[in-house]
Amino acid sequence: MPTENISSQPSKVIRIDDTEITILGTAHVSKTSADAVRELIESNEFDVVAIELCQSRYDSIVNPNALANMDLFEVIKNKKASMVAASLALGAYQQRLAEQFDVQPGEEMRVAIELANDKELHLALIDRDVGITLKRLYRNIPWWRKIYVVSGLIASVVTHEKVTEEEIEKLKSGDMLESTFAQFASSAYDLFRPLIAERDQYMAAKLIQLVNKRDCNKVLAVVGAGHLAGLASTTTDGIDNTTEKIAELEHVPKGSGVMKYIPWIIVVLILVGFGFGFSKSSELGWSLVLDWVLINGGLSALGAAIAGGHILTVMTAFLAAPLTSLNPTIGAGMVTAAMELYLRKPTIKDFENVRADTTKFSGWRSNRVARLILVFLLSTLGSVFGTYIAGFQIFDSLKNVY
Repeated sequence: MPTENISSQPSKVIRIDDTEITILGTAHVSKTSADAVRELIESNEFDVVAIELCQSRYDSIVNPNALANMDLFEVIKNKKASMVAASLALGAYQQRLAEQFDVQPGEEMRVAIELANDKELHLALIDRDVGITLKRLYRNIPWWRKIYVVSGLIASVVTHEKVTEEEIEKLKSGDMLESTFAQFASSAYDLFRPLIAERDQYMAAKLIQLVNKRDCNKVLAVVGAGHLAGLASTTTDGIDNTTEKIAELEHVPKGSGVMKYIPWIIVVLILVGFGFGFSKSSELGWSLVLDWVLINGGLSALGAAIAGGHILTVMTAFLAAPLTSLNPTIGAGMVTAAMELYLRKPTIKDFENVRADTTKFSGWRSNRVARLILVFLLSTLGSVFGTYIAGFQIFDSLKNVY
């Protein structure tokens, strides 16, 4: 007989050929869900446990200090700083849940991992890499909606408000990533496809592959309740070619081809503006150059200062931004991050405490790992704004002269 813990959790039983798959829908902030997972695995009915985790999220659970092995400069150089910052911000939101409700988000996944290992059951990670999901989400929404998402992530760090009862109910019946991002947007419509529908298809393809490749009688799939119906129906309907489907869902679409030329167009326009200024008079030309340096460098330096960068990092931002803005192959953030890393190398303690420190803005500024990421992002953002503001200022000055 199923216990109260098990019967209280939504579930579906489906079959693929001779294999029975029990899909258990869990709440990521519920102790009852974790207890249900424990009881099902301890029943010894299953020979495979599949969980809604990707490799990176699995690693963060089994090795919380894995960040200590991260090469921060490589992260910056390979343009992964934004992804790391987003992951830390999401982790901060989940930490707020843990502190408020005394329940560790994802506890049911920890239980599944530990018991599968203890009983020497095959453990399958069936979710898509969170980095790919976030990138596809980013490509799926228009630029003006991206501002809402980014500002919401920032708000999740600086706010000290408690998570509302409504948000908790969403987490109990939905998906952690969807619920976390949904609070940052005016509508969850743009979020549904990359966060839910695509992952339903991805996990279904992984489950079908698992059954086809392994000799297993019973599989327990532990997923968020928000994936239960979609995963069950997609798996039952079947997927013609799972390898192709997985490759399709792991592909990150490229941005608009036109967008990559915009930085070069801006550089040409700025240089043409300087040329017109000097052709009129050297005084006007140098005045335009001074505007460029003060606005571009000043805003980048302001970003570095807000991030808590070293005074030499702030000075570096002021000097580097006007030059890097005229060379789209290198950004101001790369230069400021390199300087900050040289001046303040993160310690082992910084890596160990980064997840706890990033629950508040002051922690981002004091933890050397988080601060390095923040220096990169804010000095880059300052330089971007400085480029546009200074550009308009230059052409406004030229308009008045000509």
